[in-house]
Amino acid sequence: MDAMTVATPKRFTIDEYHRLIELGFLTEGESLRDGKAERIELIRGELIQRTAKGTPHTVCSSILCRQLDRLLGDRAVIRGQDPITLANQSEPEPDVVIARGRDEDYLAHHPYPEDILLVIEISDSTLTYDQTTKLGLYAEAGISNYWIVNLNAYQLERYSQPYQNIQGEFNYLTKQISLANQSVSIPEFEDALLDLSRIFPEIAIR
Repeated sequence: MDAMTVATPKRFTIDEYHRLIELGFLTEGESLRDGKAERIELIRGELIQRTAKGTPHTVCSSILCRQLDRLLGDRAVIRGQDPITLANQSEPEPDVVIARGRDEDYLAHHPYPEDILLVIEISDSTLTYDQTTKLGLYAEAGISNYWIVNLNAYQLERYSQPYQNIQGEFNYLTKQISLANQSVSIPEFEDALLDLSRIFPEIAIR
């Protein structure tokens, strides 16, 4: 009797992923299925379908980008739901990224880990995924600061100091919780205080 064969998912390198985009099989961050666009991102070589965003997520993302732009001005690049390129065959599209330099610096390539000051994911239905898969991905890439805007608990989770444990798993040494009525400083911009009550939608009536 023939041995049973097990199908394995096709894994793509970042170069192959970019080639699919160039050939028109994908648009940046989207694929077509049954004639409809699906939001995707490349995670460890796999094309992962992203969960559709609800209105609180969308509102929070818009407010957060506006607040960060107001606080930082031309001192950094604020990117919203745009790709970053990681060495572990991943090109995720975080909700918000703060990167060094100017927008024009990323004409030739998306930000690399060494360019990134802070990655932020806004989480409600994706909370577990962002606390595990995304967290490990960013820690492995050596991204120093990762924040999760936890819409379910109305709090901000701040992770820093990426490391690898003896089992080879990647995580962050430090986790801090800040409540929605507090303010936090933005990494490498200690004079820039983000008022968290401004970024959680409808916080006053919760």
